[in-house]
Formats: sequence, C-alpha cells, structure tokens
Amino acid sequence: MNVHESRVLDRRTLTRATGTSAGRAHPGVHAAAPGRARRGLRVALGVVAGAVLLTVAAVAVLWPVTPAVSDAGGRVHAILAAHGADALTGLPEPDRVGQALIATEDSRFRSTPGVDPVAVARVVWATVRGAGDVGGAGLAQQLAKNLYHPGGSAIWREVQQVELAFKLEHAYSKDDILRMYLSAVYFGHGYYGVTQAAHGYFGVEPSQLTWGQAALLAGLVQAPSADDPIAHPQRAAAREQHVLRRLVATGVLGTAQAEAIAARGLQLSA
Repeated sequence: MNVHESRVLDRRTLTRATGTSAGRAHPGVHAAAPGRARRGLRVALGVVAGAVLLTVAAVAVLWPVTPAVSDAGGRVHAILAAHGADALTGLPEPDRVGQALIATEDSRFRSTPGVDPVAVARVVWATVRGAGDVGGAGLAQQLAKNLYHPGGSAIWREVQQVELAFKLEHAYSKDDILRMYLSAVYFGHGYYGVTQAAHGYFGVEPSQLTWGQAALLAGLVQAPSADDPIAHPQRAAAREQHVLRRLVATGVLGTAQAEAIAARGLQLSA
C-alpha cells in the first residue's frame, strides 16, 4: 500500500467511525444540543405545571383545616411585646428596606398571589430529590412560617405555609403583609422588627435608613445570627453586597451607585 492509498484509507476509516465525510460534520452532532434543550425545557415546564396544580389542589383541600389568619396582626404584636419592640404603623417613607427585602427575597412579590409558582416548583423538585432547603419561599410564605410555626414533615410544612400564604394574601393587602413582615422578623443581635433593628444597629428611624443600611438589614433575615454584623462583620458585608447586586438586577439602583454604597462599608452606630 502506497502513501496515497494509506491516506485515503484513513479518511474512509474516519468516515465509517464517525458517520461523516472528511471535513464535514454530521448534522446530528449539532441537532443533539437543541434536542436536549427542548427536552430540558419540557421537563422544567412540567415541573412548574405540576407545582401549580399541586398548589391549587392543596388550597382547595386545606383551606377549611388550616388556621384562620384574622389574628395575624395580634400575633405580630405578641412577638414584639415579648421582646420589647414596637410595630410599624405603616411602611417607612421612603421604604428602602422594603424595596431591598423584595429585591432579595421575593422579586415578584407585587405580582404573585402569595406564592411564586416558579419558586414552588423549585422547592418541590428539591424536596423530591432530597436536596434539603433551597429557599424560594416568598414573603407571604415566610410571614406565615414566622407567625404560625407549622410543624410536621418538610413537605407538609411547605404545603401548610403555601396555604397560609394564600390566606394572608386573601385577607390583607401587599403593603399590610410587607408591614407585618418588617415589624416581626428577626434581624439578629436580639433585634425584632425593623424599628428595633434600625435603632439598635444604626441609631435611626426606619425611614432614615440609607440604601447601605437597608441592604444590610434585608440581608440578615435568612441567617440573622450567623450574619450578625456586630459579631460577624465580614459575613454581614458579603450579604449587604449581595442585596445591592439584587437591587441593581431589579432596576432599583444603578451599578455605579451600588458600588459606591458598598465601598462605604458597614454604617453601624455601635
């Protein structure tokens, strides 16, 4: 066999092995990726649709057997009374901390009926896979958890929180839900509610919070003890920067503005 025949053989061998002619890719190679993407999209849409159907069914079945939420305001006052804190009578003006909280915890808060279907799908999928807590609970659902402390298995707790979130949305306005959340949530270092936290960390009223201070407070609600800015300033600063990025992502702040705020560091009075 001469050199020319050897090269021809090499090309033919390559053609048989790969299903392509030399220098030309098989169309199936490029078609596979879009096919996988379409299958992935169908699975994701199926999970979302299943979560929505499950949520609707749970609301219908559990509405009569879960607690009424007419006492939500009383429960907020009971929490604050136990810790010597004051409730908000209305949302602060300007409500920077509320905007920071929404951007970080529940960016679709104003447009969803108490529960974000996308977030529910993520939680359901994680629970099925045994992935543990992946977050995703909206503000109404978090408020339900803070006020009513549903128990039982992980999936049962999630179902009850979803049900109670719908009840809260049915009974109260969005502003009322946000006000109750800010009034009663724990901000670490022994501070319950945004009024006590604003006084304790910064020596100001909630309406006087700067964007940096508001971002810091909004960043504390997920892990208030672990991210306590007095005990763990580096962790708190990282959370503040995360909230500032979310404020940029949701169009509340510009990038340059957020970078300037982050550069000032923590603005604690203590």
